[in-house]
Amino acid sequence: MTRLASASAATAYQKEWFAGLRAQDGPLALVNADAPQEIFRAMGIPYVVNQWWASIVAAKRRTQDYLALLRERGYPDYVEQYSSTSLASLFDPDPANAPWGGLPRPSIVLAETTGDASRKIFDVWDAQPGITFYPLESAAADDVPVRWWELMPRRWEEAIGSDRLDLMVGELEGLIRFLEQTTGRVFSETRFREVMALVNEQQEWNRRTRDLIAAARPCPLAVTDSIPSVMVPQWHRGTEWARDAARAFHDEVAARIDAGAAVCDDERVRLMWIGRGLWFDLDFYRRFQESHGAVFVWSMYLAIAADGYLRYGDDPLRALAARFAAFSDQLYTPPWSAEWYVKEARNHGVDGVVHLVSDDARGGYFTTRALRAAGIPVLELHADNVDARQASPETISAVVRDWLDREVC
Repeated sequence: MTRLASASAATAYQKEWFAGLRAQDGPLALVNADAPQEIFRAMGIPYVVNQWWASIVAAKRRTQDYLALLRERGYPDYVEQYSSTSLASLFDPDPANAPWGGLPRPSIVLAETTGDASRKIFDVWDAQPGITFYPLESAAADDVPVRWWELMPRRWEEAIGSDRLDLMVGELEGLIRFLEQTTGRVFSETRFREVMALVNEQQEWNRRTRDLIAAARPCPLAVTDSIPSVMVPQWHRGTEWARDAARAFHDEVAARIDAGAAVCDDERVRLMWIGRGLWFDLDFYRRFQESHGAVFVWSMYLAIAADGYLRYGDDPLRALAARFAAFSDQLYTPPWSAEWYVKEARNHGVDGVVHLVSDDARGGYFTTRALRAAGIPVLELHADNVDARQASPETISAVVRDWLDREVC
């Protein structure tokens, strides 16, 4: 099957945009994937997403080169590789030969401090000349909402809790003051409201697309097409281009479904992939179609865009706080995450789940337990999504084939 035009267009746009960063004067930020990027968008401050860059390096088979640069400087090369790849790029002696021309040097780094290792990685960033790290807290709550995905668009105060939102709003106000003082840019609430409205429009299109794919039999596209089609626009959310790209993705999926297109003509098994993308081996996701008729119909990227980003309300800064105060909970903290994965597995009619469990397992055990309790076979893969040293593509593929033979097919 030919690749989605929306996926090709998104990748081409990202390459052109990334190349243009070097021609710009002024501040540049490196931000984590779960950071409030909308503030940078509203202030006209360009940013690169930390984990996106790590995925490009891994897809180009360069992760080991970058991890070696960390080892040479006495830093561990086996902790948080997904976050530390960008840090290693600072030490690249030949950036001109790096993927996509290399990562430009940022002046600002923004991340939530989710653990000791993560904080230390960003402290190293902060120690570099001309680079400032702005940390955000990672708060938790005792009360967990039931069916949070139904509450989040409009009843987010109820779902997350006022204390967590108060903390996040205060931190966002501090971030705005910091950016105004260090960059000379001015925060406009009018522009910010425009950004927030565009983001909601974009995620509404993603929600429609997710629902189309969930109901479609057979699956009309490869998950390796859906990821760039949804995630490249996600990194540009708050722009008209991103909103329109999400709509184009939806329309293309709808057209494929109407035409009866199938990514696998002999689809017999529908699979769900839980975890970050396996960036060093993207062929993995189509490897079992011919042998088992097995198609990956779900990844977290489109699903979290559909359920995790929509926030409506009269106070745009508090709505933004609600978008990120519990973002990690939605993906990783049980029962938030576990209940959501079960819901998504049922809605997509999956026959089995491949669950990538990294060293940062967080709520992985509870997710697997919840899915199995729902009667869904689960294979846990213990590997890192950018570092192939723990498990090679050949090893992972053999394990999946054996599991499909024993428990699914």
